[in-house]
Amino acid sequence: MGSSERPVAKPTVLVTRLVPGDWRDRLSLVADVVTWDEDRPIPRDILMERIGDVDALYCMLTDRVDADLLDAAARLRAVATMSVGTDNIDLAECTLRGIPVGNTPDVLTETTADTAWLLMLASARRAGEGIDVVRDGKWGTWKPGFMLGSDVHGTTIGIVGLGRIGEAVARRAQGFSARVLYTARSRKPEAEARLGVAWRSLADLLAEADHVVLTVPLTPETRHLIDSAALRRMQPHATLINVSRGPIVDTDALVEALNEGWIGAAGLDVTDPEPIPPDHPLVGMVNCTILPHIGSASLQTRQAMANLAADDVVAALRGERMPACANPGVYEISRSEPRG
Repeated sequence: MGSSERPVAKPTVLVTRLVPGDWRDRLSLVADVVTWDEDRPIPRDILMERIGDVDALYCMLTDRVDADLLDAAARLRAVATMSVGTDNIDLAECTLRGIPVGNTPDVLTETTADTAWLLMLASARRAGEGIDVVRDGKWGTWKPGFMLGSDVHGTTIGIVGLGRIGEAVARRAQGFSARVLYTARSRKPEAEARLGVAWRSLADLLAEADHVVLTVPLTPETRHLIDSAALRRMQPHATLINVSRGPIVDTDALVEALNEGWIGAAGLDVTDPEPIPPDHPLVGMVNCTILPHIGSASLQTRQAMANLAADDVVAALRGERMPACANPGVYEISRSEPRG
C-alpha cells in the first residue's frame, strides 16, 4: 500500500444483545462491531435511529425487522437472527431488497427436544405441583392415591410438525416404548420408515394422542392452530406441550380447556403474551407448567447459536452465501438490480 493510500473502512455490524460465545472475534474479522449492551431488548426508536449507519444487523427474536426498519436501513446488506424462527422478520421484504437473512437451525434441535420431554414428563407426572407440596410443607405420610399423574412410557405421542425438532422428539420416544403419530403439511415416507412414526390428520392426531407436542413454526396459517375446536378433540387426560411459539395456541381457549377438563394438563415453554404476567390465569393453574422460554437455553447451545449467527453475517459481508439462510431465494436476485 502506498503512503498516500488510506485503508478501506470496515463495514459496521450492530448486535442487539450481548450473548455467549466468541461471536465478537468472528465478526471483528470483517467488521466494526457496535453493540447494545443493556440486558433488555433494544428499544425500537434506538434501533430505528442506529440502523441507518450499519451494514449488517445481528438481532434477536425480540427485534422486529419490517418494511419501516428496512426503509431506514440505507446501507443494510445482511440480517442474522439468533433463533431458528424468523417470525420477527419480514422475509419477503428482505428478499425483495436483496438482503439475505440468516438464522440458526440444527444447533438447537436436540436441546429444544430435551425441553419438550422435560415439559411432557413434568406435566404428566405433576412435577411442578409436587415441588410446591414439598416447599409448602404439605408432604404428609405416604398415601396410595396421592398426586396420581399419567404415564408417558407406552403411550401415544402426537407431534405437530415433523421438522428437525419434531424428529428429535420422536427419536427420544423410542426409549419410552411410545407410539408416535405426526402431522405435517405433507407426508414424510422416509421419516416414517426411519423413525417408525405414523401420519395422521391433525384432527385424528389430537383425538388419538395422550401427549401432543407442538413444534411448528409460527406463520399466518399456524397462528391459533390449537383453538377451542382443536382442544375439544383431545382426550380428557391428554397433555399439550408447546416448544414452538406462543401464538400457535389460543391462550383464552387453553385457559377454558384446563378449567373445564377438556384436557388434563399443559406444558408451555412459550406463551401468548410473552412474558406472561404473573397474575395471568394460566400461571395459577396446578395443571399448567410454564417455563420462561428456555427451550434452547443450555450454555453449549446458546454459544453455538451465537456463533452461527455471526458466521452468517461474516459470510454475507464477504459476499459469500450464508451457511444458514432463511430466504435462499435472495441469491436468485441479480445483485445489479436496485433494491426497492
